Amino acid sequence: MVLKILRRRKYELAVPDISLLNPVLMNAQLNPVTLALTNPLLDESTIRNSAMTVIVTEARAIEALQRRVNGSFLHACQLMFECQGRVVVIGIGKSGHIARKIAATLASTGTPAFFVHPAEASHGDLGMITQKDVVLSLSNSGETDELLTILPLIKRQNVPLIAMTGNEFSSLAKLADVHLDVSVSEEACPLGLAPTASTTAALVMGDALAIALLEARGFTSEDFARSHPAGTLGRRLLVRISDIMHSGTQVPVVDQHASLTSALVEMTRTGLGMTAVTNDTGELLGVFTDGDLRRAVDDDDIDLRDTPVVRLMTSNPKTITADKLAVEAAQVMEAHKIHALLVVNEENRVVGALNIHDLLRARVV
Repeated sequence: MVLKILRRRKYELAVPDISLLNPVLMNAQLNPVTLALTNPLLDESTIRNSAMTVIVTEARAIEALQRRVNGSFLHACQLMFECQGRVVVIGIGKSGHIARKIAATLASTGTPAFFVHPAEASHGDLGMITQKDVVLSLSNSGETDELLTILPLIKRQNVPLIAMTGNEFSSLAKLADVHLDVSVSEEACPLGLAPTASTTAALVMGDALAIALLEARGFTSEDFARSHPAGTLGRRLLVRISDIMHSGTQVPVVDQHASLTSALVEMTRTGLGMTAVTNDTGELLGVFTDGDLRRAVDDDDIDLRDTPVVRLMTSNPKTITADKLAVEAAQVMEAHKIHALLVVNEENRVVGALNIHDLLRARVV
């Protein structure tokens, strides 16, 4: 297929005869792609200096925020912490994009929040804001018309207003109950026009609010996972052994009197690469795995037909309980270089089993 595309587009190959059975060789024979700049209008040194200037400028803007974690910041945290409704984050333009991200971060870290577009608020969405809410308004200039239009209506409802601006003397700052200063000495844009350092400062201040509230609430990784059930993190923090283990007749078990042959039959029936070995009261004595089988086959002194499995099993095997997280099973397997685990209860009786394939299917590894 690659050759057909190359020929159709009339690409030249360094070597005309390329083996389709060796993709490594085929890739090596294609003309390499150079990483050097070829456009005469692009100067490598200028590009690097420009990028470094942006990074340094925005780093300085972030550093300046440390001095602004003051009484106003604490007051804003208190208003948001004690909010009985939602934190409503509003902004327009680039500030609107930052406001959306701050609302998303707050919502996923334990502070219920959502974004409202100020223009839409003027056409009905203002009804989404209730007296139990707190409004966090973003505007670098503090003079955004769309915001100033709706703020008197918000204030009329006695809704607490937190303003995040770059101008403490702006109309928005004066109307607010709390003003958070996110001013910057300069934008990273050489024209001084595109919001760059200012939006970074606002984003970082929003993150500071969210994480301060997260810690104040005692928000845990399990709480975070509950709002991210479809993500990798959610699976790692929500899926438990009981959710993915084999149970009932699918658990390979033989008693201590069983022969090696019986153990092999049980292993084959369940396909987990092992079988539990229990005593007469059902308590776990050990495990017999395919690794134990390979070692037995290599031992000429062992009769595979009549040798009792208890003689070849691994005593005191690694186990796990059903209430543990699936990711903990993965950690045990990795630490001890094993591929399967037996699940036991508090009485050391086998209630389940799982192997690495079960963890892969559950996508926790």
